[in-house]
Amino acid sequence: MTTRVEDQDSCSRRGFLAAGALMCGAAALGRAQEAAPAVTGDAKLLARLRTPKKHPELVLAPSYEPGAYDALAIDCPFAFFHEGRYHLVHIGFDGTGYRTGLATSDDLVHWKKEGIILDRGPAGSVTEYNAALTWIVRDNVLFGPGTLKKVQGRYLGTYHAYPKPGYETGAAVIGLCWSEDLRHWSLDPPCIKASDPDAGSWERGGLYKSCIVEEDGLFYMFYNAKTAGEPWAEQTGMAVSADLKTWKRFDGNPVIPVGPKGAFDDIFCSDPGVVRVDGTWTMFFYTLGSDGRARDSVAFSDDLRHWRKSGEILIDVGPSGSVDSRYAHKPSVIVKDGKLHHFYCAVSPMPERTVGKHKTTESRGIGLATS
Repeated sequence: MTTRVEDQDSCSRRGFLAAGALMCGAAALGRAQEAAPAVTGDAKLLARLRTPKKHPELVLAPSYEPGAYDALAIDCPFAFFHEGRYHLVHIGFDGTGYRTGLATSDDLVHWKKEGIILDRGPAGSVTEYNAALTWIVRDNVLFGPGTLKKVQGRYLGTYHAYPKPGYETGAAVIGLCWSEDLRHWSLDPPCIKASDPDAGSWERGGLYKSCIVEEDGLFYMFYNAKTAGEPWAEQTGMAVSADLKTWKRFDGNPVIPVGPKGAFDDIFCSDPGVVRVDGTWTMFFYTLGSDGRARDSVAFSDDLRHWRKSGEILIDVGPSGSVDSRYAHKPSVIVKDGKLHHFYCAVSPMPERTVGKHKTTESRGIGLATS
């Protein structure tokens, strides 16, 4: 529960994007903010975070097998190191909704799918149509091993679920989930909802991805959400808890608002992933601009509450014919032998393909860029 209205239906996020951001005019919906002034040290941080070398192919692609959890798409990567191997949690879309899978690798380039680790729940449950695990509490240091850390003797993750079938249909809720082996997860009831009494106007349309950072006995949950109605803006906010039961939203939400009209982030600032770099908190997130392009960027903070955008595009869309010619977004970054590996959802158009009862005209999988 939180301490601070009604969920409402809307078109899917994919439909929103497909309609063309230029037609949405959503920049006026969010709280516009000019780029923060440069801070000593931020330029050095940016130099360490750039990953200009793109892998030419998807490192994790949909199976296109009818009935499979990843039949139509793979989305939302989360990379970590565990028991001598690299792991990649990812979300599969099968036409009905999200289901969560896991892949493993020795080199961060070649991946083996291990199957579903969080599946949809029974009829009437919050995960009846969607079960999207997006983050597991990890070591906060980016330039470290990227290992997970246990909370209360178990691994702690965060999930979100949409109330209707289809691609991100309806207002999602966010909850916590727990595991002893990373293969089997038990879910707590939702803890952050758009209908909470303390929900701000920036989030009343529904919630999306979240991540959790533990620091000095407190848990910080960062999440993106959308304004009500259509078109909408997506921005990123934060809530804090000491006991993982009661959450208090930050009075300064959204901590990452959309930028001014014409900026590359004037419609979405979404999908946060927070780590620490050289003593500075660093949030990777993705943007959507009025030009219709989704890209990855980064922001910095000294206290986890007040953030300054870098104003830099870390991962941009590729040229026609590339795996990310439409969108290059939803970041997850990990380091191997001092080298950054920036995973992201790469989207490009493709000829119409029929998979069971469903059709798709885009390729959506996981791309990789390195330093």
